[in-house]
Amino acid sequence: MRLLIVGTLKGQLTVATKIAMDKGASVTHAESSDQAMAVLRSGRGADLMMVDVALDIRELVLRLEAEHIHVPIVACGTTNDARAAVAAIHAGAKEYIPLPPDPEMIAAVLAAVADDSRELVYRDQATANVVKLAQQIAPSDASVLITGESGTGKEVLARYVHGRSNRSRGPFISVNCAAIPDQLLESELFGHEKGAFTGAVARRVGKFEEANGGTLLLDEISEMEVRLQAKLLRALQERVIDRVGGTRPVPVDIRILATSNRNLAEAVREGTFREDLLFRLNVVNLKIPPLRERPGDILELAHHFVRKYAQANGVPVRPLSADAKHQLTVNRWPGNVRELENTMHRAVLLAIGDEIGADAILTPDGERLDQTRPAAVEHATLAAEAVTRALVGRTVADVERDLILETLKHCLGNRTHAANILGISIRTLRNKLNEYSAEGVPVPAPHGGTSPHGDVRMAG
Repeated sequence: MRLLIVGTLKGQLTVATKIAMDKGASVTHAESSDQAMAVLRSGRGADLMMVDVALDIRELVLRLEAEHIHVPIVACGTTNDARAAVAAIHAGAKEYIPLPPDPEMIAAVLAAVADDSRELVYRDQATANVVKLAQQIAPSDASVLITGESGTGKEVLARYVHGRSNRSRGPFISVNCAAIPDQLLESELFGHEKGAFTGAVARRVGKFEEANGGTLLLDEISEMEVRLQAKLLRALQERVIDRVGGTRPVPVDIRILATSNRNLAEAVREGTFREDLLFRLNVVNLKIPPLRERPGDILELAHHFVRKYAQANGVPVRPLSADAKHQLTVNRWPGNVRELENTMHRAVLLAIGDEIGADAILTPDGERLDQTRPAAVEHATLAAEAVTRALVGRTVADVERDLILETLKHCLGNRTHAANILGISIRTLRNKLNEYSAEGVPVPAPHGGTSPHGDVRMAG
């Protein structure tokens, strides 16, 4: 966590500095906005700025925007002047902190910005396999490509890898390649010299240099234009970068992590992604399964988010009712963990009574999940109809086996969904599948396809 403190406030910011450092933050001090801009351009960077409310915060915000520097600002003042706080917020500050500072408030602000709560929460064996591989490769300097659908937790896993690497004491810098226009992304990554283009009012160090000694995450790298991919490839191969408008290469010492929710091999075939760059990035691939393929994680994550948002909103932590749990486990979660998190945040706010019931497990439109996700039930119905058309002359065991296997197939191998639809326990389903496997009957694997082997017991 890199904190940039701007101003003096009669020595009160010195106290804030000590508190922040005690909480593990790396602190840089600048007496003026000009000095603050120089720090940010130099590559020392910041994750948060605490700014004296007596300074012109609006001007500072505009200067940051003009140079495409994105750092949240917290205003600080020596009084509880409500008008000063409102003016600071209107000027672009995210929060106002009265001084002398309260240690708990400083800690809360730092935690909110650093998002230290982004821990790995899992119980399913499918996730455990990914985490085990992440732990194994974390100490190396190998480039890692993290793939998975949107909302599966790719950046969380990237931070996990960095935190267990030999570079964990260095910076972790993330760049969203999809959120920055192509014409600005090159400057954002590699920096620029003064006068390199209109608006380049001073030399600016890019994210590569800012991440020196640490880790650079290129989020959604598939959205990077091909021309810029060539420059990135050179940086990966030679460990040097060229600032826009620069005349000499700049050496960098970084580890590259990249994420994508697209199939990059397919992008290579389409000509939108360089094959040689894919080889460089994909030394190790960490593929995060979608939430529907790791059902053991659903309730574990749901409980985690209930605790998180109950604490954040000052309400008691309430348990999930049986109906609520059922709703959560049968939903297919197309938005993955991100959708589940938002759903549980709403549930914490909407729940009435001593527990969180199914009536609080709602979509953003206020509909119950089981009224908006009928696909799996429809598939099971069709499967049952197909089986019943050929009942005559067959044993009950044969009909049961076909119904179970067809339902499982239409649930894409998801044991929890299939058990819920069939109205049997997950233990009963696993026992049946092990019997079928022992008889040589192909059984749908947990992630699609078929497996001749016995069913693997998943945690949860």
